[in-house]
Amino acid sequence: MFPFRDHNPSIRIPFVTYAIIAINVIVFLTHLDPAGISEFYYKYALVPVWIAEGHDYEDFITSMFMHGSWMHLIGNMLFLWIFGDNIEDTLGHIGFLIFYIICGIIAALAHVFLNLDSDVPLIGASGAIAGVMGAYWLLFPRAKVDVLFIMVIFARTFSVPAFIVLTIWLGMQIFSGFSTPSEGGGVAYWAHFGGFVAGAVLMFPIWKKRGAKMFWHKNEYVPPYPKARKLTYGKIPTIKR
Repeated sequence: MFPFRDHNPSIRIPFVTYAIIAINVIVFLTHLDPAGISEFYYKYALVPVWIAEGHDYEDFITSMFMHGSWMHLIGNMLFLWIFGDNIEDTLGHIGFLIFYIICGIIAALAHVFLNLDSDVPLIGASGAIAGVMGAYWLLFPRAKVDVLFIMVIFARTFSVPAFIVLTIWLGMQIFSGFSTPSEGGGVAYWAHFGGFVAGAVLMFPIWKKRGAKMFWHKNEYVPPYPKARKLTYGKIPTIKR
């Protein structure tokens, strides 16, 4: 089940979301040389044992803009593209940037806490993007998300409520986190989990301010600020984390 777009129109142009995507792409394209990639990783990626020893704290930020492969980059940027605009719409440009960075830091801390002795570099934006997904799960659970379902030779698209898509994704991270060792590389599933929880918790005050309605009416977009015009759906046509 592969999500590729949502039906949740935003009002503001998500400049920060676009900028984050652009920075990630530029960083990846400018560091494709295999000869220097290891040095680049160890200089700017987050290495848990170094953090545990009390240095290289700036790597919490720099590691969020690094990716290990085309699929790693494309997958992360697609999820940010789908879910980022509505959260930026809700928080505003500066608020969203701060929120994104905080979620990324908390996600990395979750990984570091569970891997204090690891010298394997942690790279990727998915901890921060998981925070965006956690916020979306709380604020827009009834928004429809188009997913591509593939089984062997069968492929079909479905529109599924975001709550279902994101809950399944979170469950997969928890299951994989318990069943897959992180030593020697792989995917930082607990960073995903930590980022998702951080995003939902940080968004909780806005959720409460809106009346703590867990499920918005399925056909109505709830404006992020008072003077926003109401819209309705359908009317607007390496450890990786």
